[in-house]
Amino acid sequence: MKSNRGKGLLGLLLVIIAVGVFGFFGYDTMDDIKLGLDLAGGVSITYEAVGETPTAEQMSDTRYKLQKRVEGYSTEAEVYLEGGDRINIDIPGVSDANEVLQELGKPGSLAFTDMQGNTILTGDQVASAKAAIVDNNGMKEYVVALSFTPEGTKAFADATTKMVGQQIAIIYDGQMISAPRVKEAITGGECTIDGQEDYQEAETLASTIRIGSLSVELQELRSNVVGAKLGQQAISTSLKAGAIGFGIVAIFMIAAYLIPGLAAVIALSLYVGLIIILLAAFGVTLTLPGIAGIILSIGMAVDANVIIFTRIKEEIGLGKTVKSAIKTGFAKALSAIVDGNITTLIAAVVLYWRGSGSVKGFATTLALGIVLSMFTALFITKFVLNCLYNAGFEDAKFYGIKKDKKPINFLGKKNICFIISLAAIAVGLVAMGVNVSKGNGALNYSLEFRGGTSTNVTFNEDMSLDDISLKVVPVVEKVTGEAGTQTQKVAGTNEVIIKTRTLSVEEREALDNALVENFGVEPEKITAESISGAISNEMKNDAVVAVIIATIAMLIYIWFRFKNIRFAASAVLALVHDVLVVVTCYALFKWSVGSTFIACMLTIVGYSINATIVIFDRIRENLNLEGGRKDLAEIVNQSITQTFTRSINTSLTTSSWYLYCSCWAFLPFANLLCRLW
Repeated sequence: MKSNRGKGLLGLLLVIIAVGVFGFFGYDTMDDIKLGLDLAGGVSITYEAVGETPTAEQMSDTRYKLQKRVEGYSTEAEVYLEGGDRINIDIPGVSDANEVLQELGKPGSLAFTDMQGNTILTGDQVASAKAAIVDNNGMKEYVVALSFTPEGTKAFADATTKMVGQQIAIIYDGQMISAPRVKEAITGGECTIDGQEDYQEAETLASTIRIGSLSVELQELRSNVVGAKLGQQAISTSLKAGAIGFGIVAIFMIAAYLIPGLAAVIALSLYVGLIIILLAAFGVTLTLPGIAGIILSIGMAVDANVIIFTRIKEEIGLGKTVKSAIKTGFAKALSAIVDGNITTLIAAVVLYWRGSGSVKGFATTLALGIVLSMFTALFITKFVLNCLYNAGFEDAKFYGIKKDKKPINFLGKKNICFIISLAAIAVGLVAMGVNVSKGNGALNYSLEFRGGTSTNVTFNEDMSLDDISLKVVPVVEKVTGEAGTQTQKVAGTNEVIIKTRTLSVEEREALDNALVENFGVEPEKITAESISGAISNEMKNDAVVAVIIATIAMLIYIWFRFKNIRFAASAVLALVHDVLVVVTCYALFKWSVGSTFIACMLTIVGYSINATIVIFDRIRENLNLEGGRKDLAEIVNQSITQTFTRSINTSLTTSSWYLYCSCWAFLPFANLLCRLW
């Protein structure tokens, strides 16, 4: 007994030391974390089209290709149109505009030439470029598959017919990136470039060809270092709010689960330190959507602990010893935790693969957080809990007892709930229809989606972002009559960039007059341009495709794990329902739909799938236990009743975190209602 107690105390001491060490290094590396435009600012570069005024389609295509190109610096880079012939690029976490310009190179400089330098075709005549793996006599070969436009097909056919046995140089920004040899005349508009060492090399070459040539030739017009969109006060307030939220979660976990709750708090403390270190180590650019991904992973870590502790209480309620209950509780909770996290991880991987911008940032932090949260929940919590038990906390009163309750007839209320759900969704559709009929969008799209007006103002004095938020923004929003104004300060100057909804000529004049009257700004130091949204149609399409692929992948995984298509179909149906209910709220209350909305909806998807998996896991277990002795309705009611406390407690803990970290506190509660319906 004394030996076990000594081991338990020693183990606790080691964990506490680890928490302190990783906490210290985490705090020390916080300054090394790359922050996005909303948190730290970066470099803003404006390009202008050269020559004849390009068409809107050409500018849109060029903008999307630039978006893909600058993602090499950061997935959170923003690219948007300014006026009819300019493109603005904001790259976070960078302070040297000249360095970026030098590395970015001059856009629009990809060409295929013979070895004498004569141009065969230009990059805009390449329709697609993709990395691929082909079988060459039983050996894997990595290639780049190219297809050409009709003009490119003819030009390439003419050239390769004459150049069999010769090399074609692919020139990007003045540098030869590949020189494949022509083996035969290529007349069908498709070819492959072989000789790549691995898939990564093939993907790099394909990516360079894909984005290397732009539809429009551009030249640099100006470049600036800009400040954060959010003031330092907002950032520090968010950090304090996060600490308060963590404190509330800790208090709740200990109050609800006693010794197991204490073990979870210690494990979560270690998680916080580790996630900060990993964010810095992997060079992740952190923005508000990225923070949402971290919060979701923390919520899933809390949920994993709640599932485990509920199982332990149940085992003690069945008369098992505490030691046996701990072992069995972790074993029985394992399948629900693994399935829930893997399903969400699948979504994160697909979102990173197919998404762009804030979607990719969300996916990065979510995937990192999920892997870490599984590790802390399944290993660290278990280790700490066993240490506490060995240290002397052996009595069942320290762990709680949960006995089976009489099943609640949830399915007996299904018709009422179906009606409520359908009515809620119908109200949302009607609200969106009304919004459209009034000349507005179906939802209240923010600047990231709909674009607006960018007003550059040079003030007579240097103003901090907090001063701008408190003094300038109210003046601007009095003119626009709408919240959501975005501001950025150009470093080293008194210039401030103010982004609002699209302003009419009269409103621009009114804003100019208001700035002159309130701040003494000289009229000639105020300029305005129309700007597009930072989230392009292509990025929207990328996000939609990513969500569809992720949903299908999750459906296949759930089908495989639960051996029944009904489980998979029900999970996807519940996911769609949850998303539509939240969209209804956005339509009714006209909440702003921007990059945070994307993060919000992705968070809902994560919660929906995870909550569904937990209930399905219990149904699967009870089906195996009960066999044919109960019908499906009884088993479903029993399973929901058994997981009901877990659903309530998970919603309370994650809502506490969300309440203090963001405006999305209603999401876990909404998700709980959706699960019960």
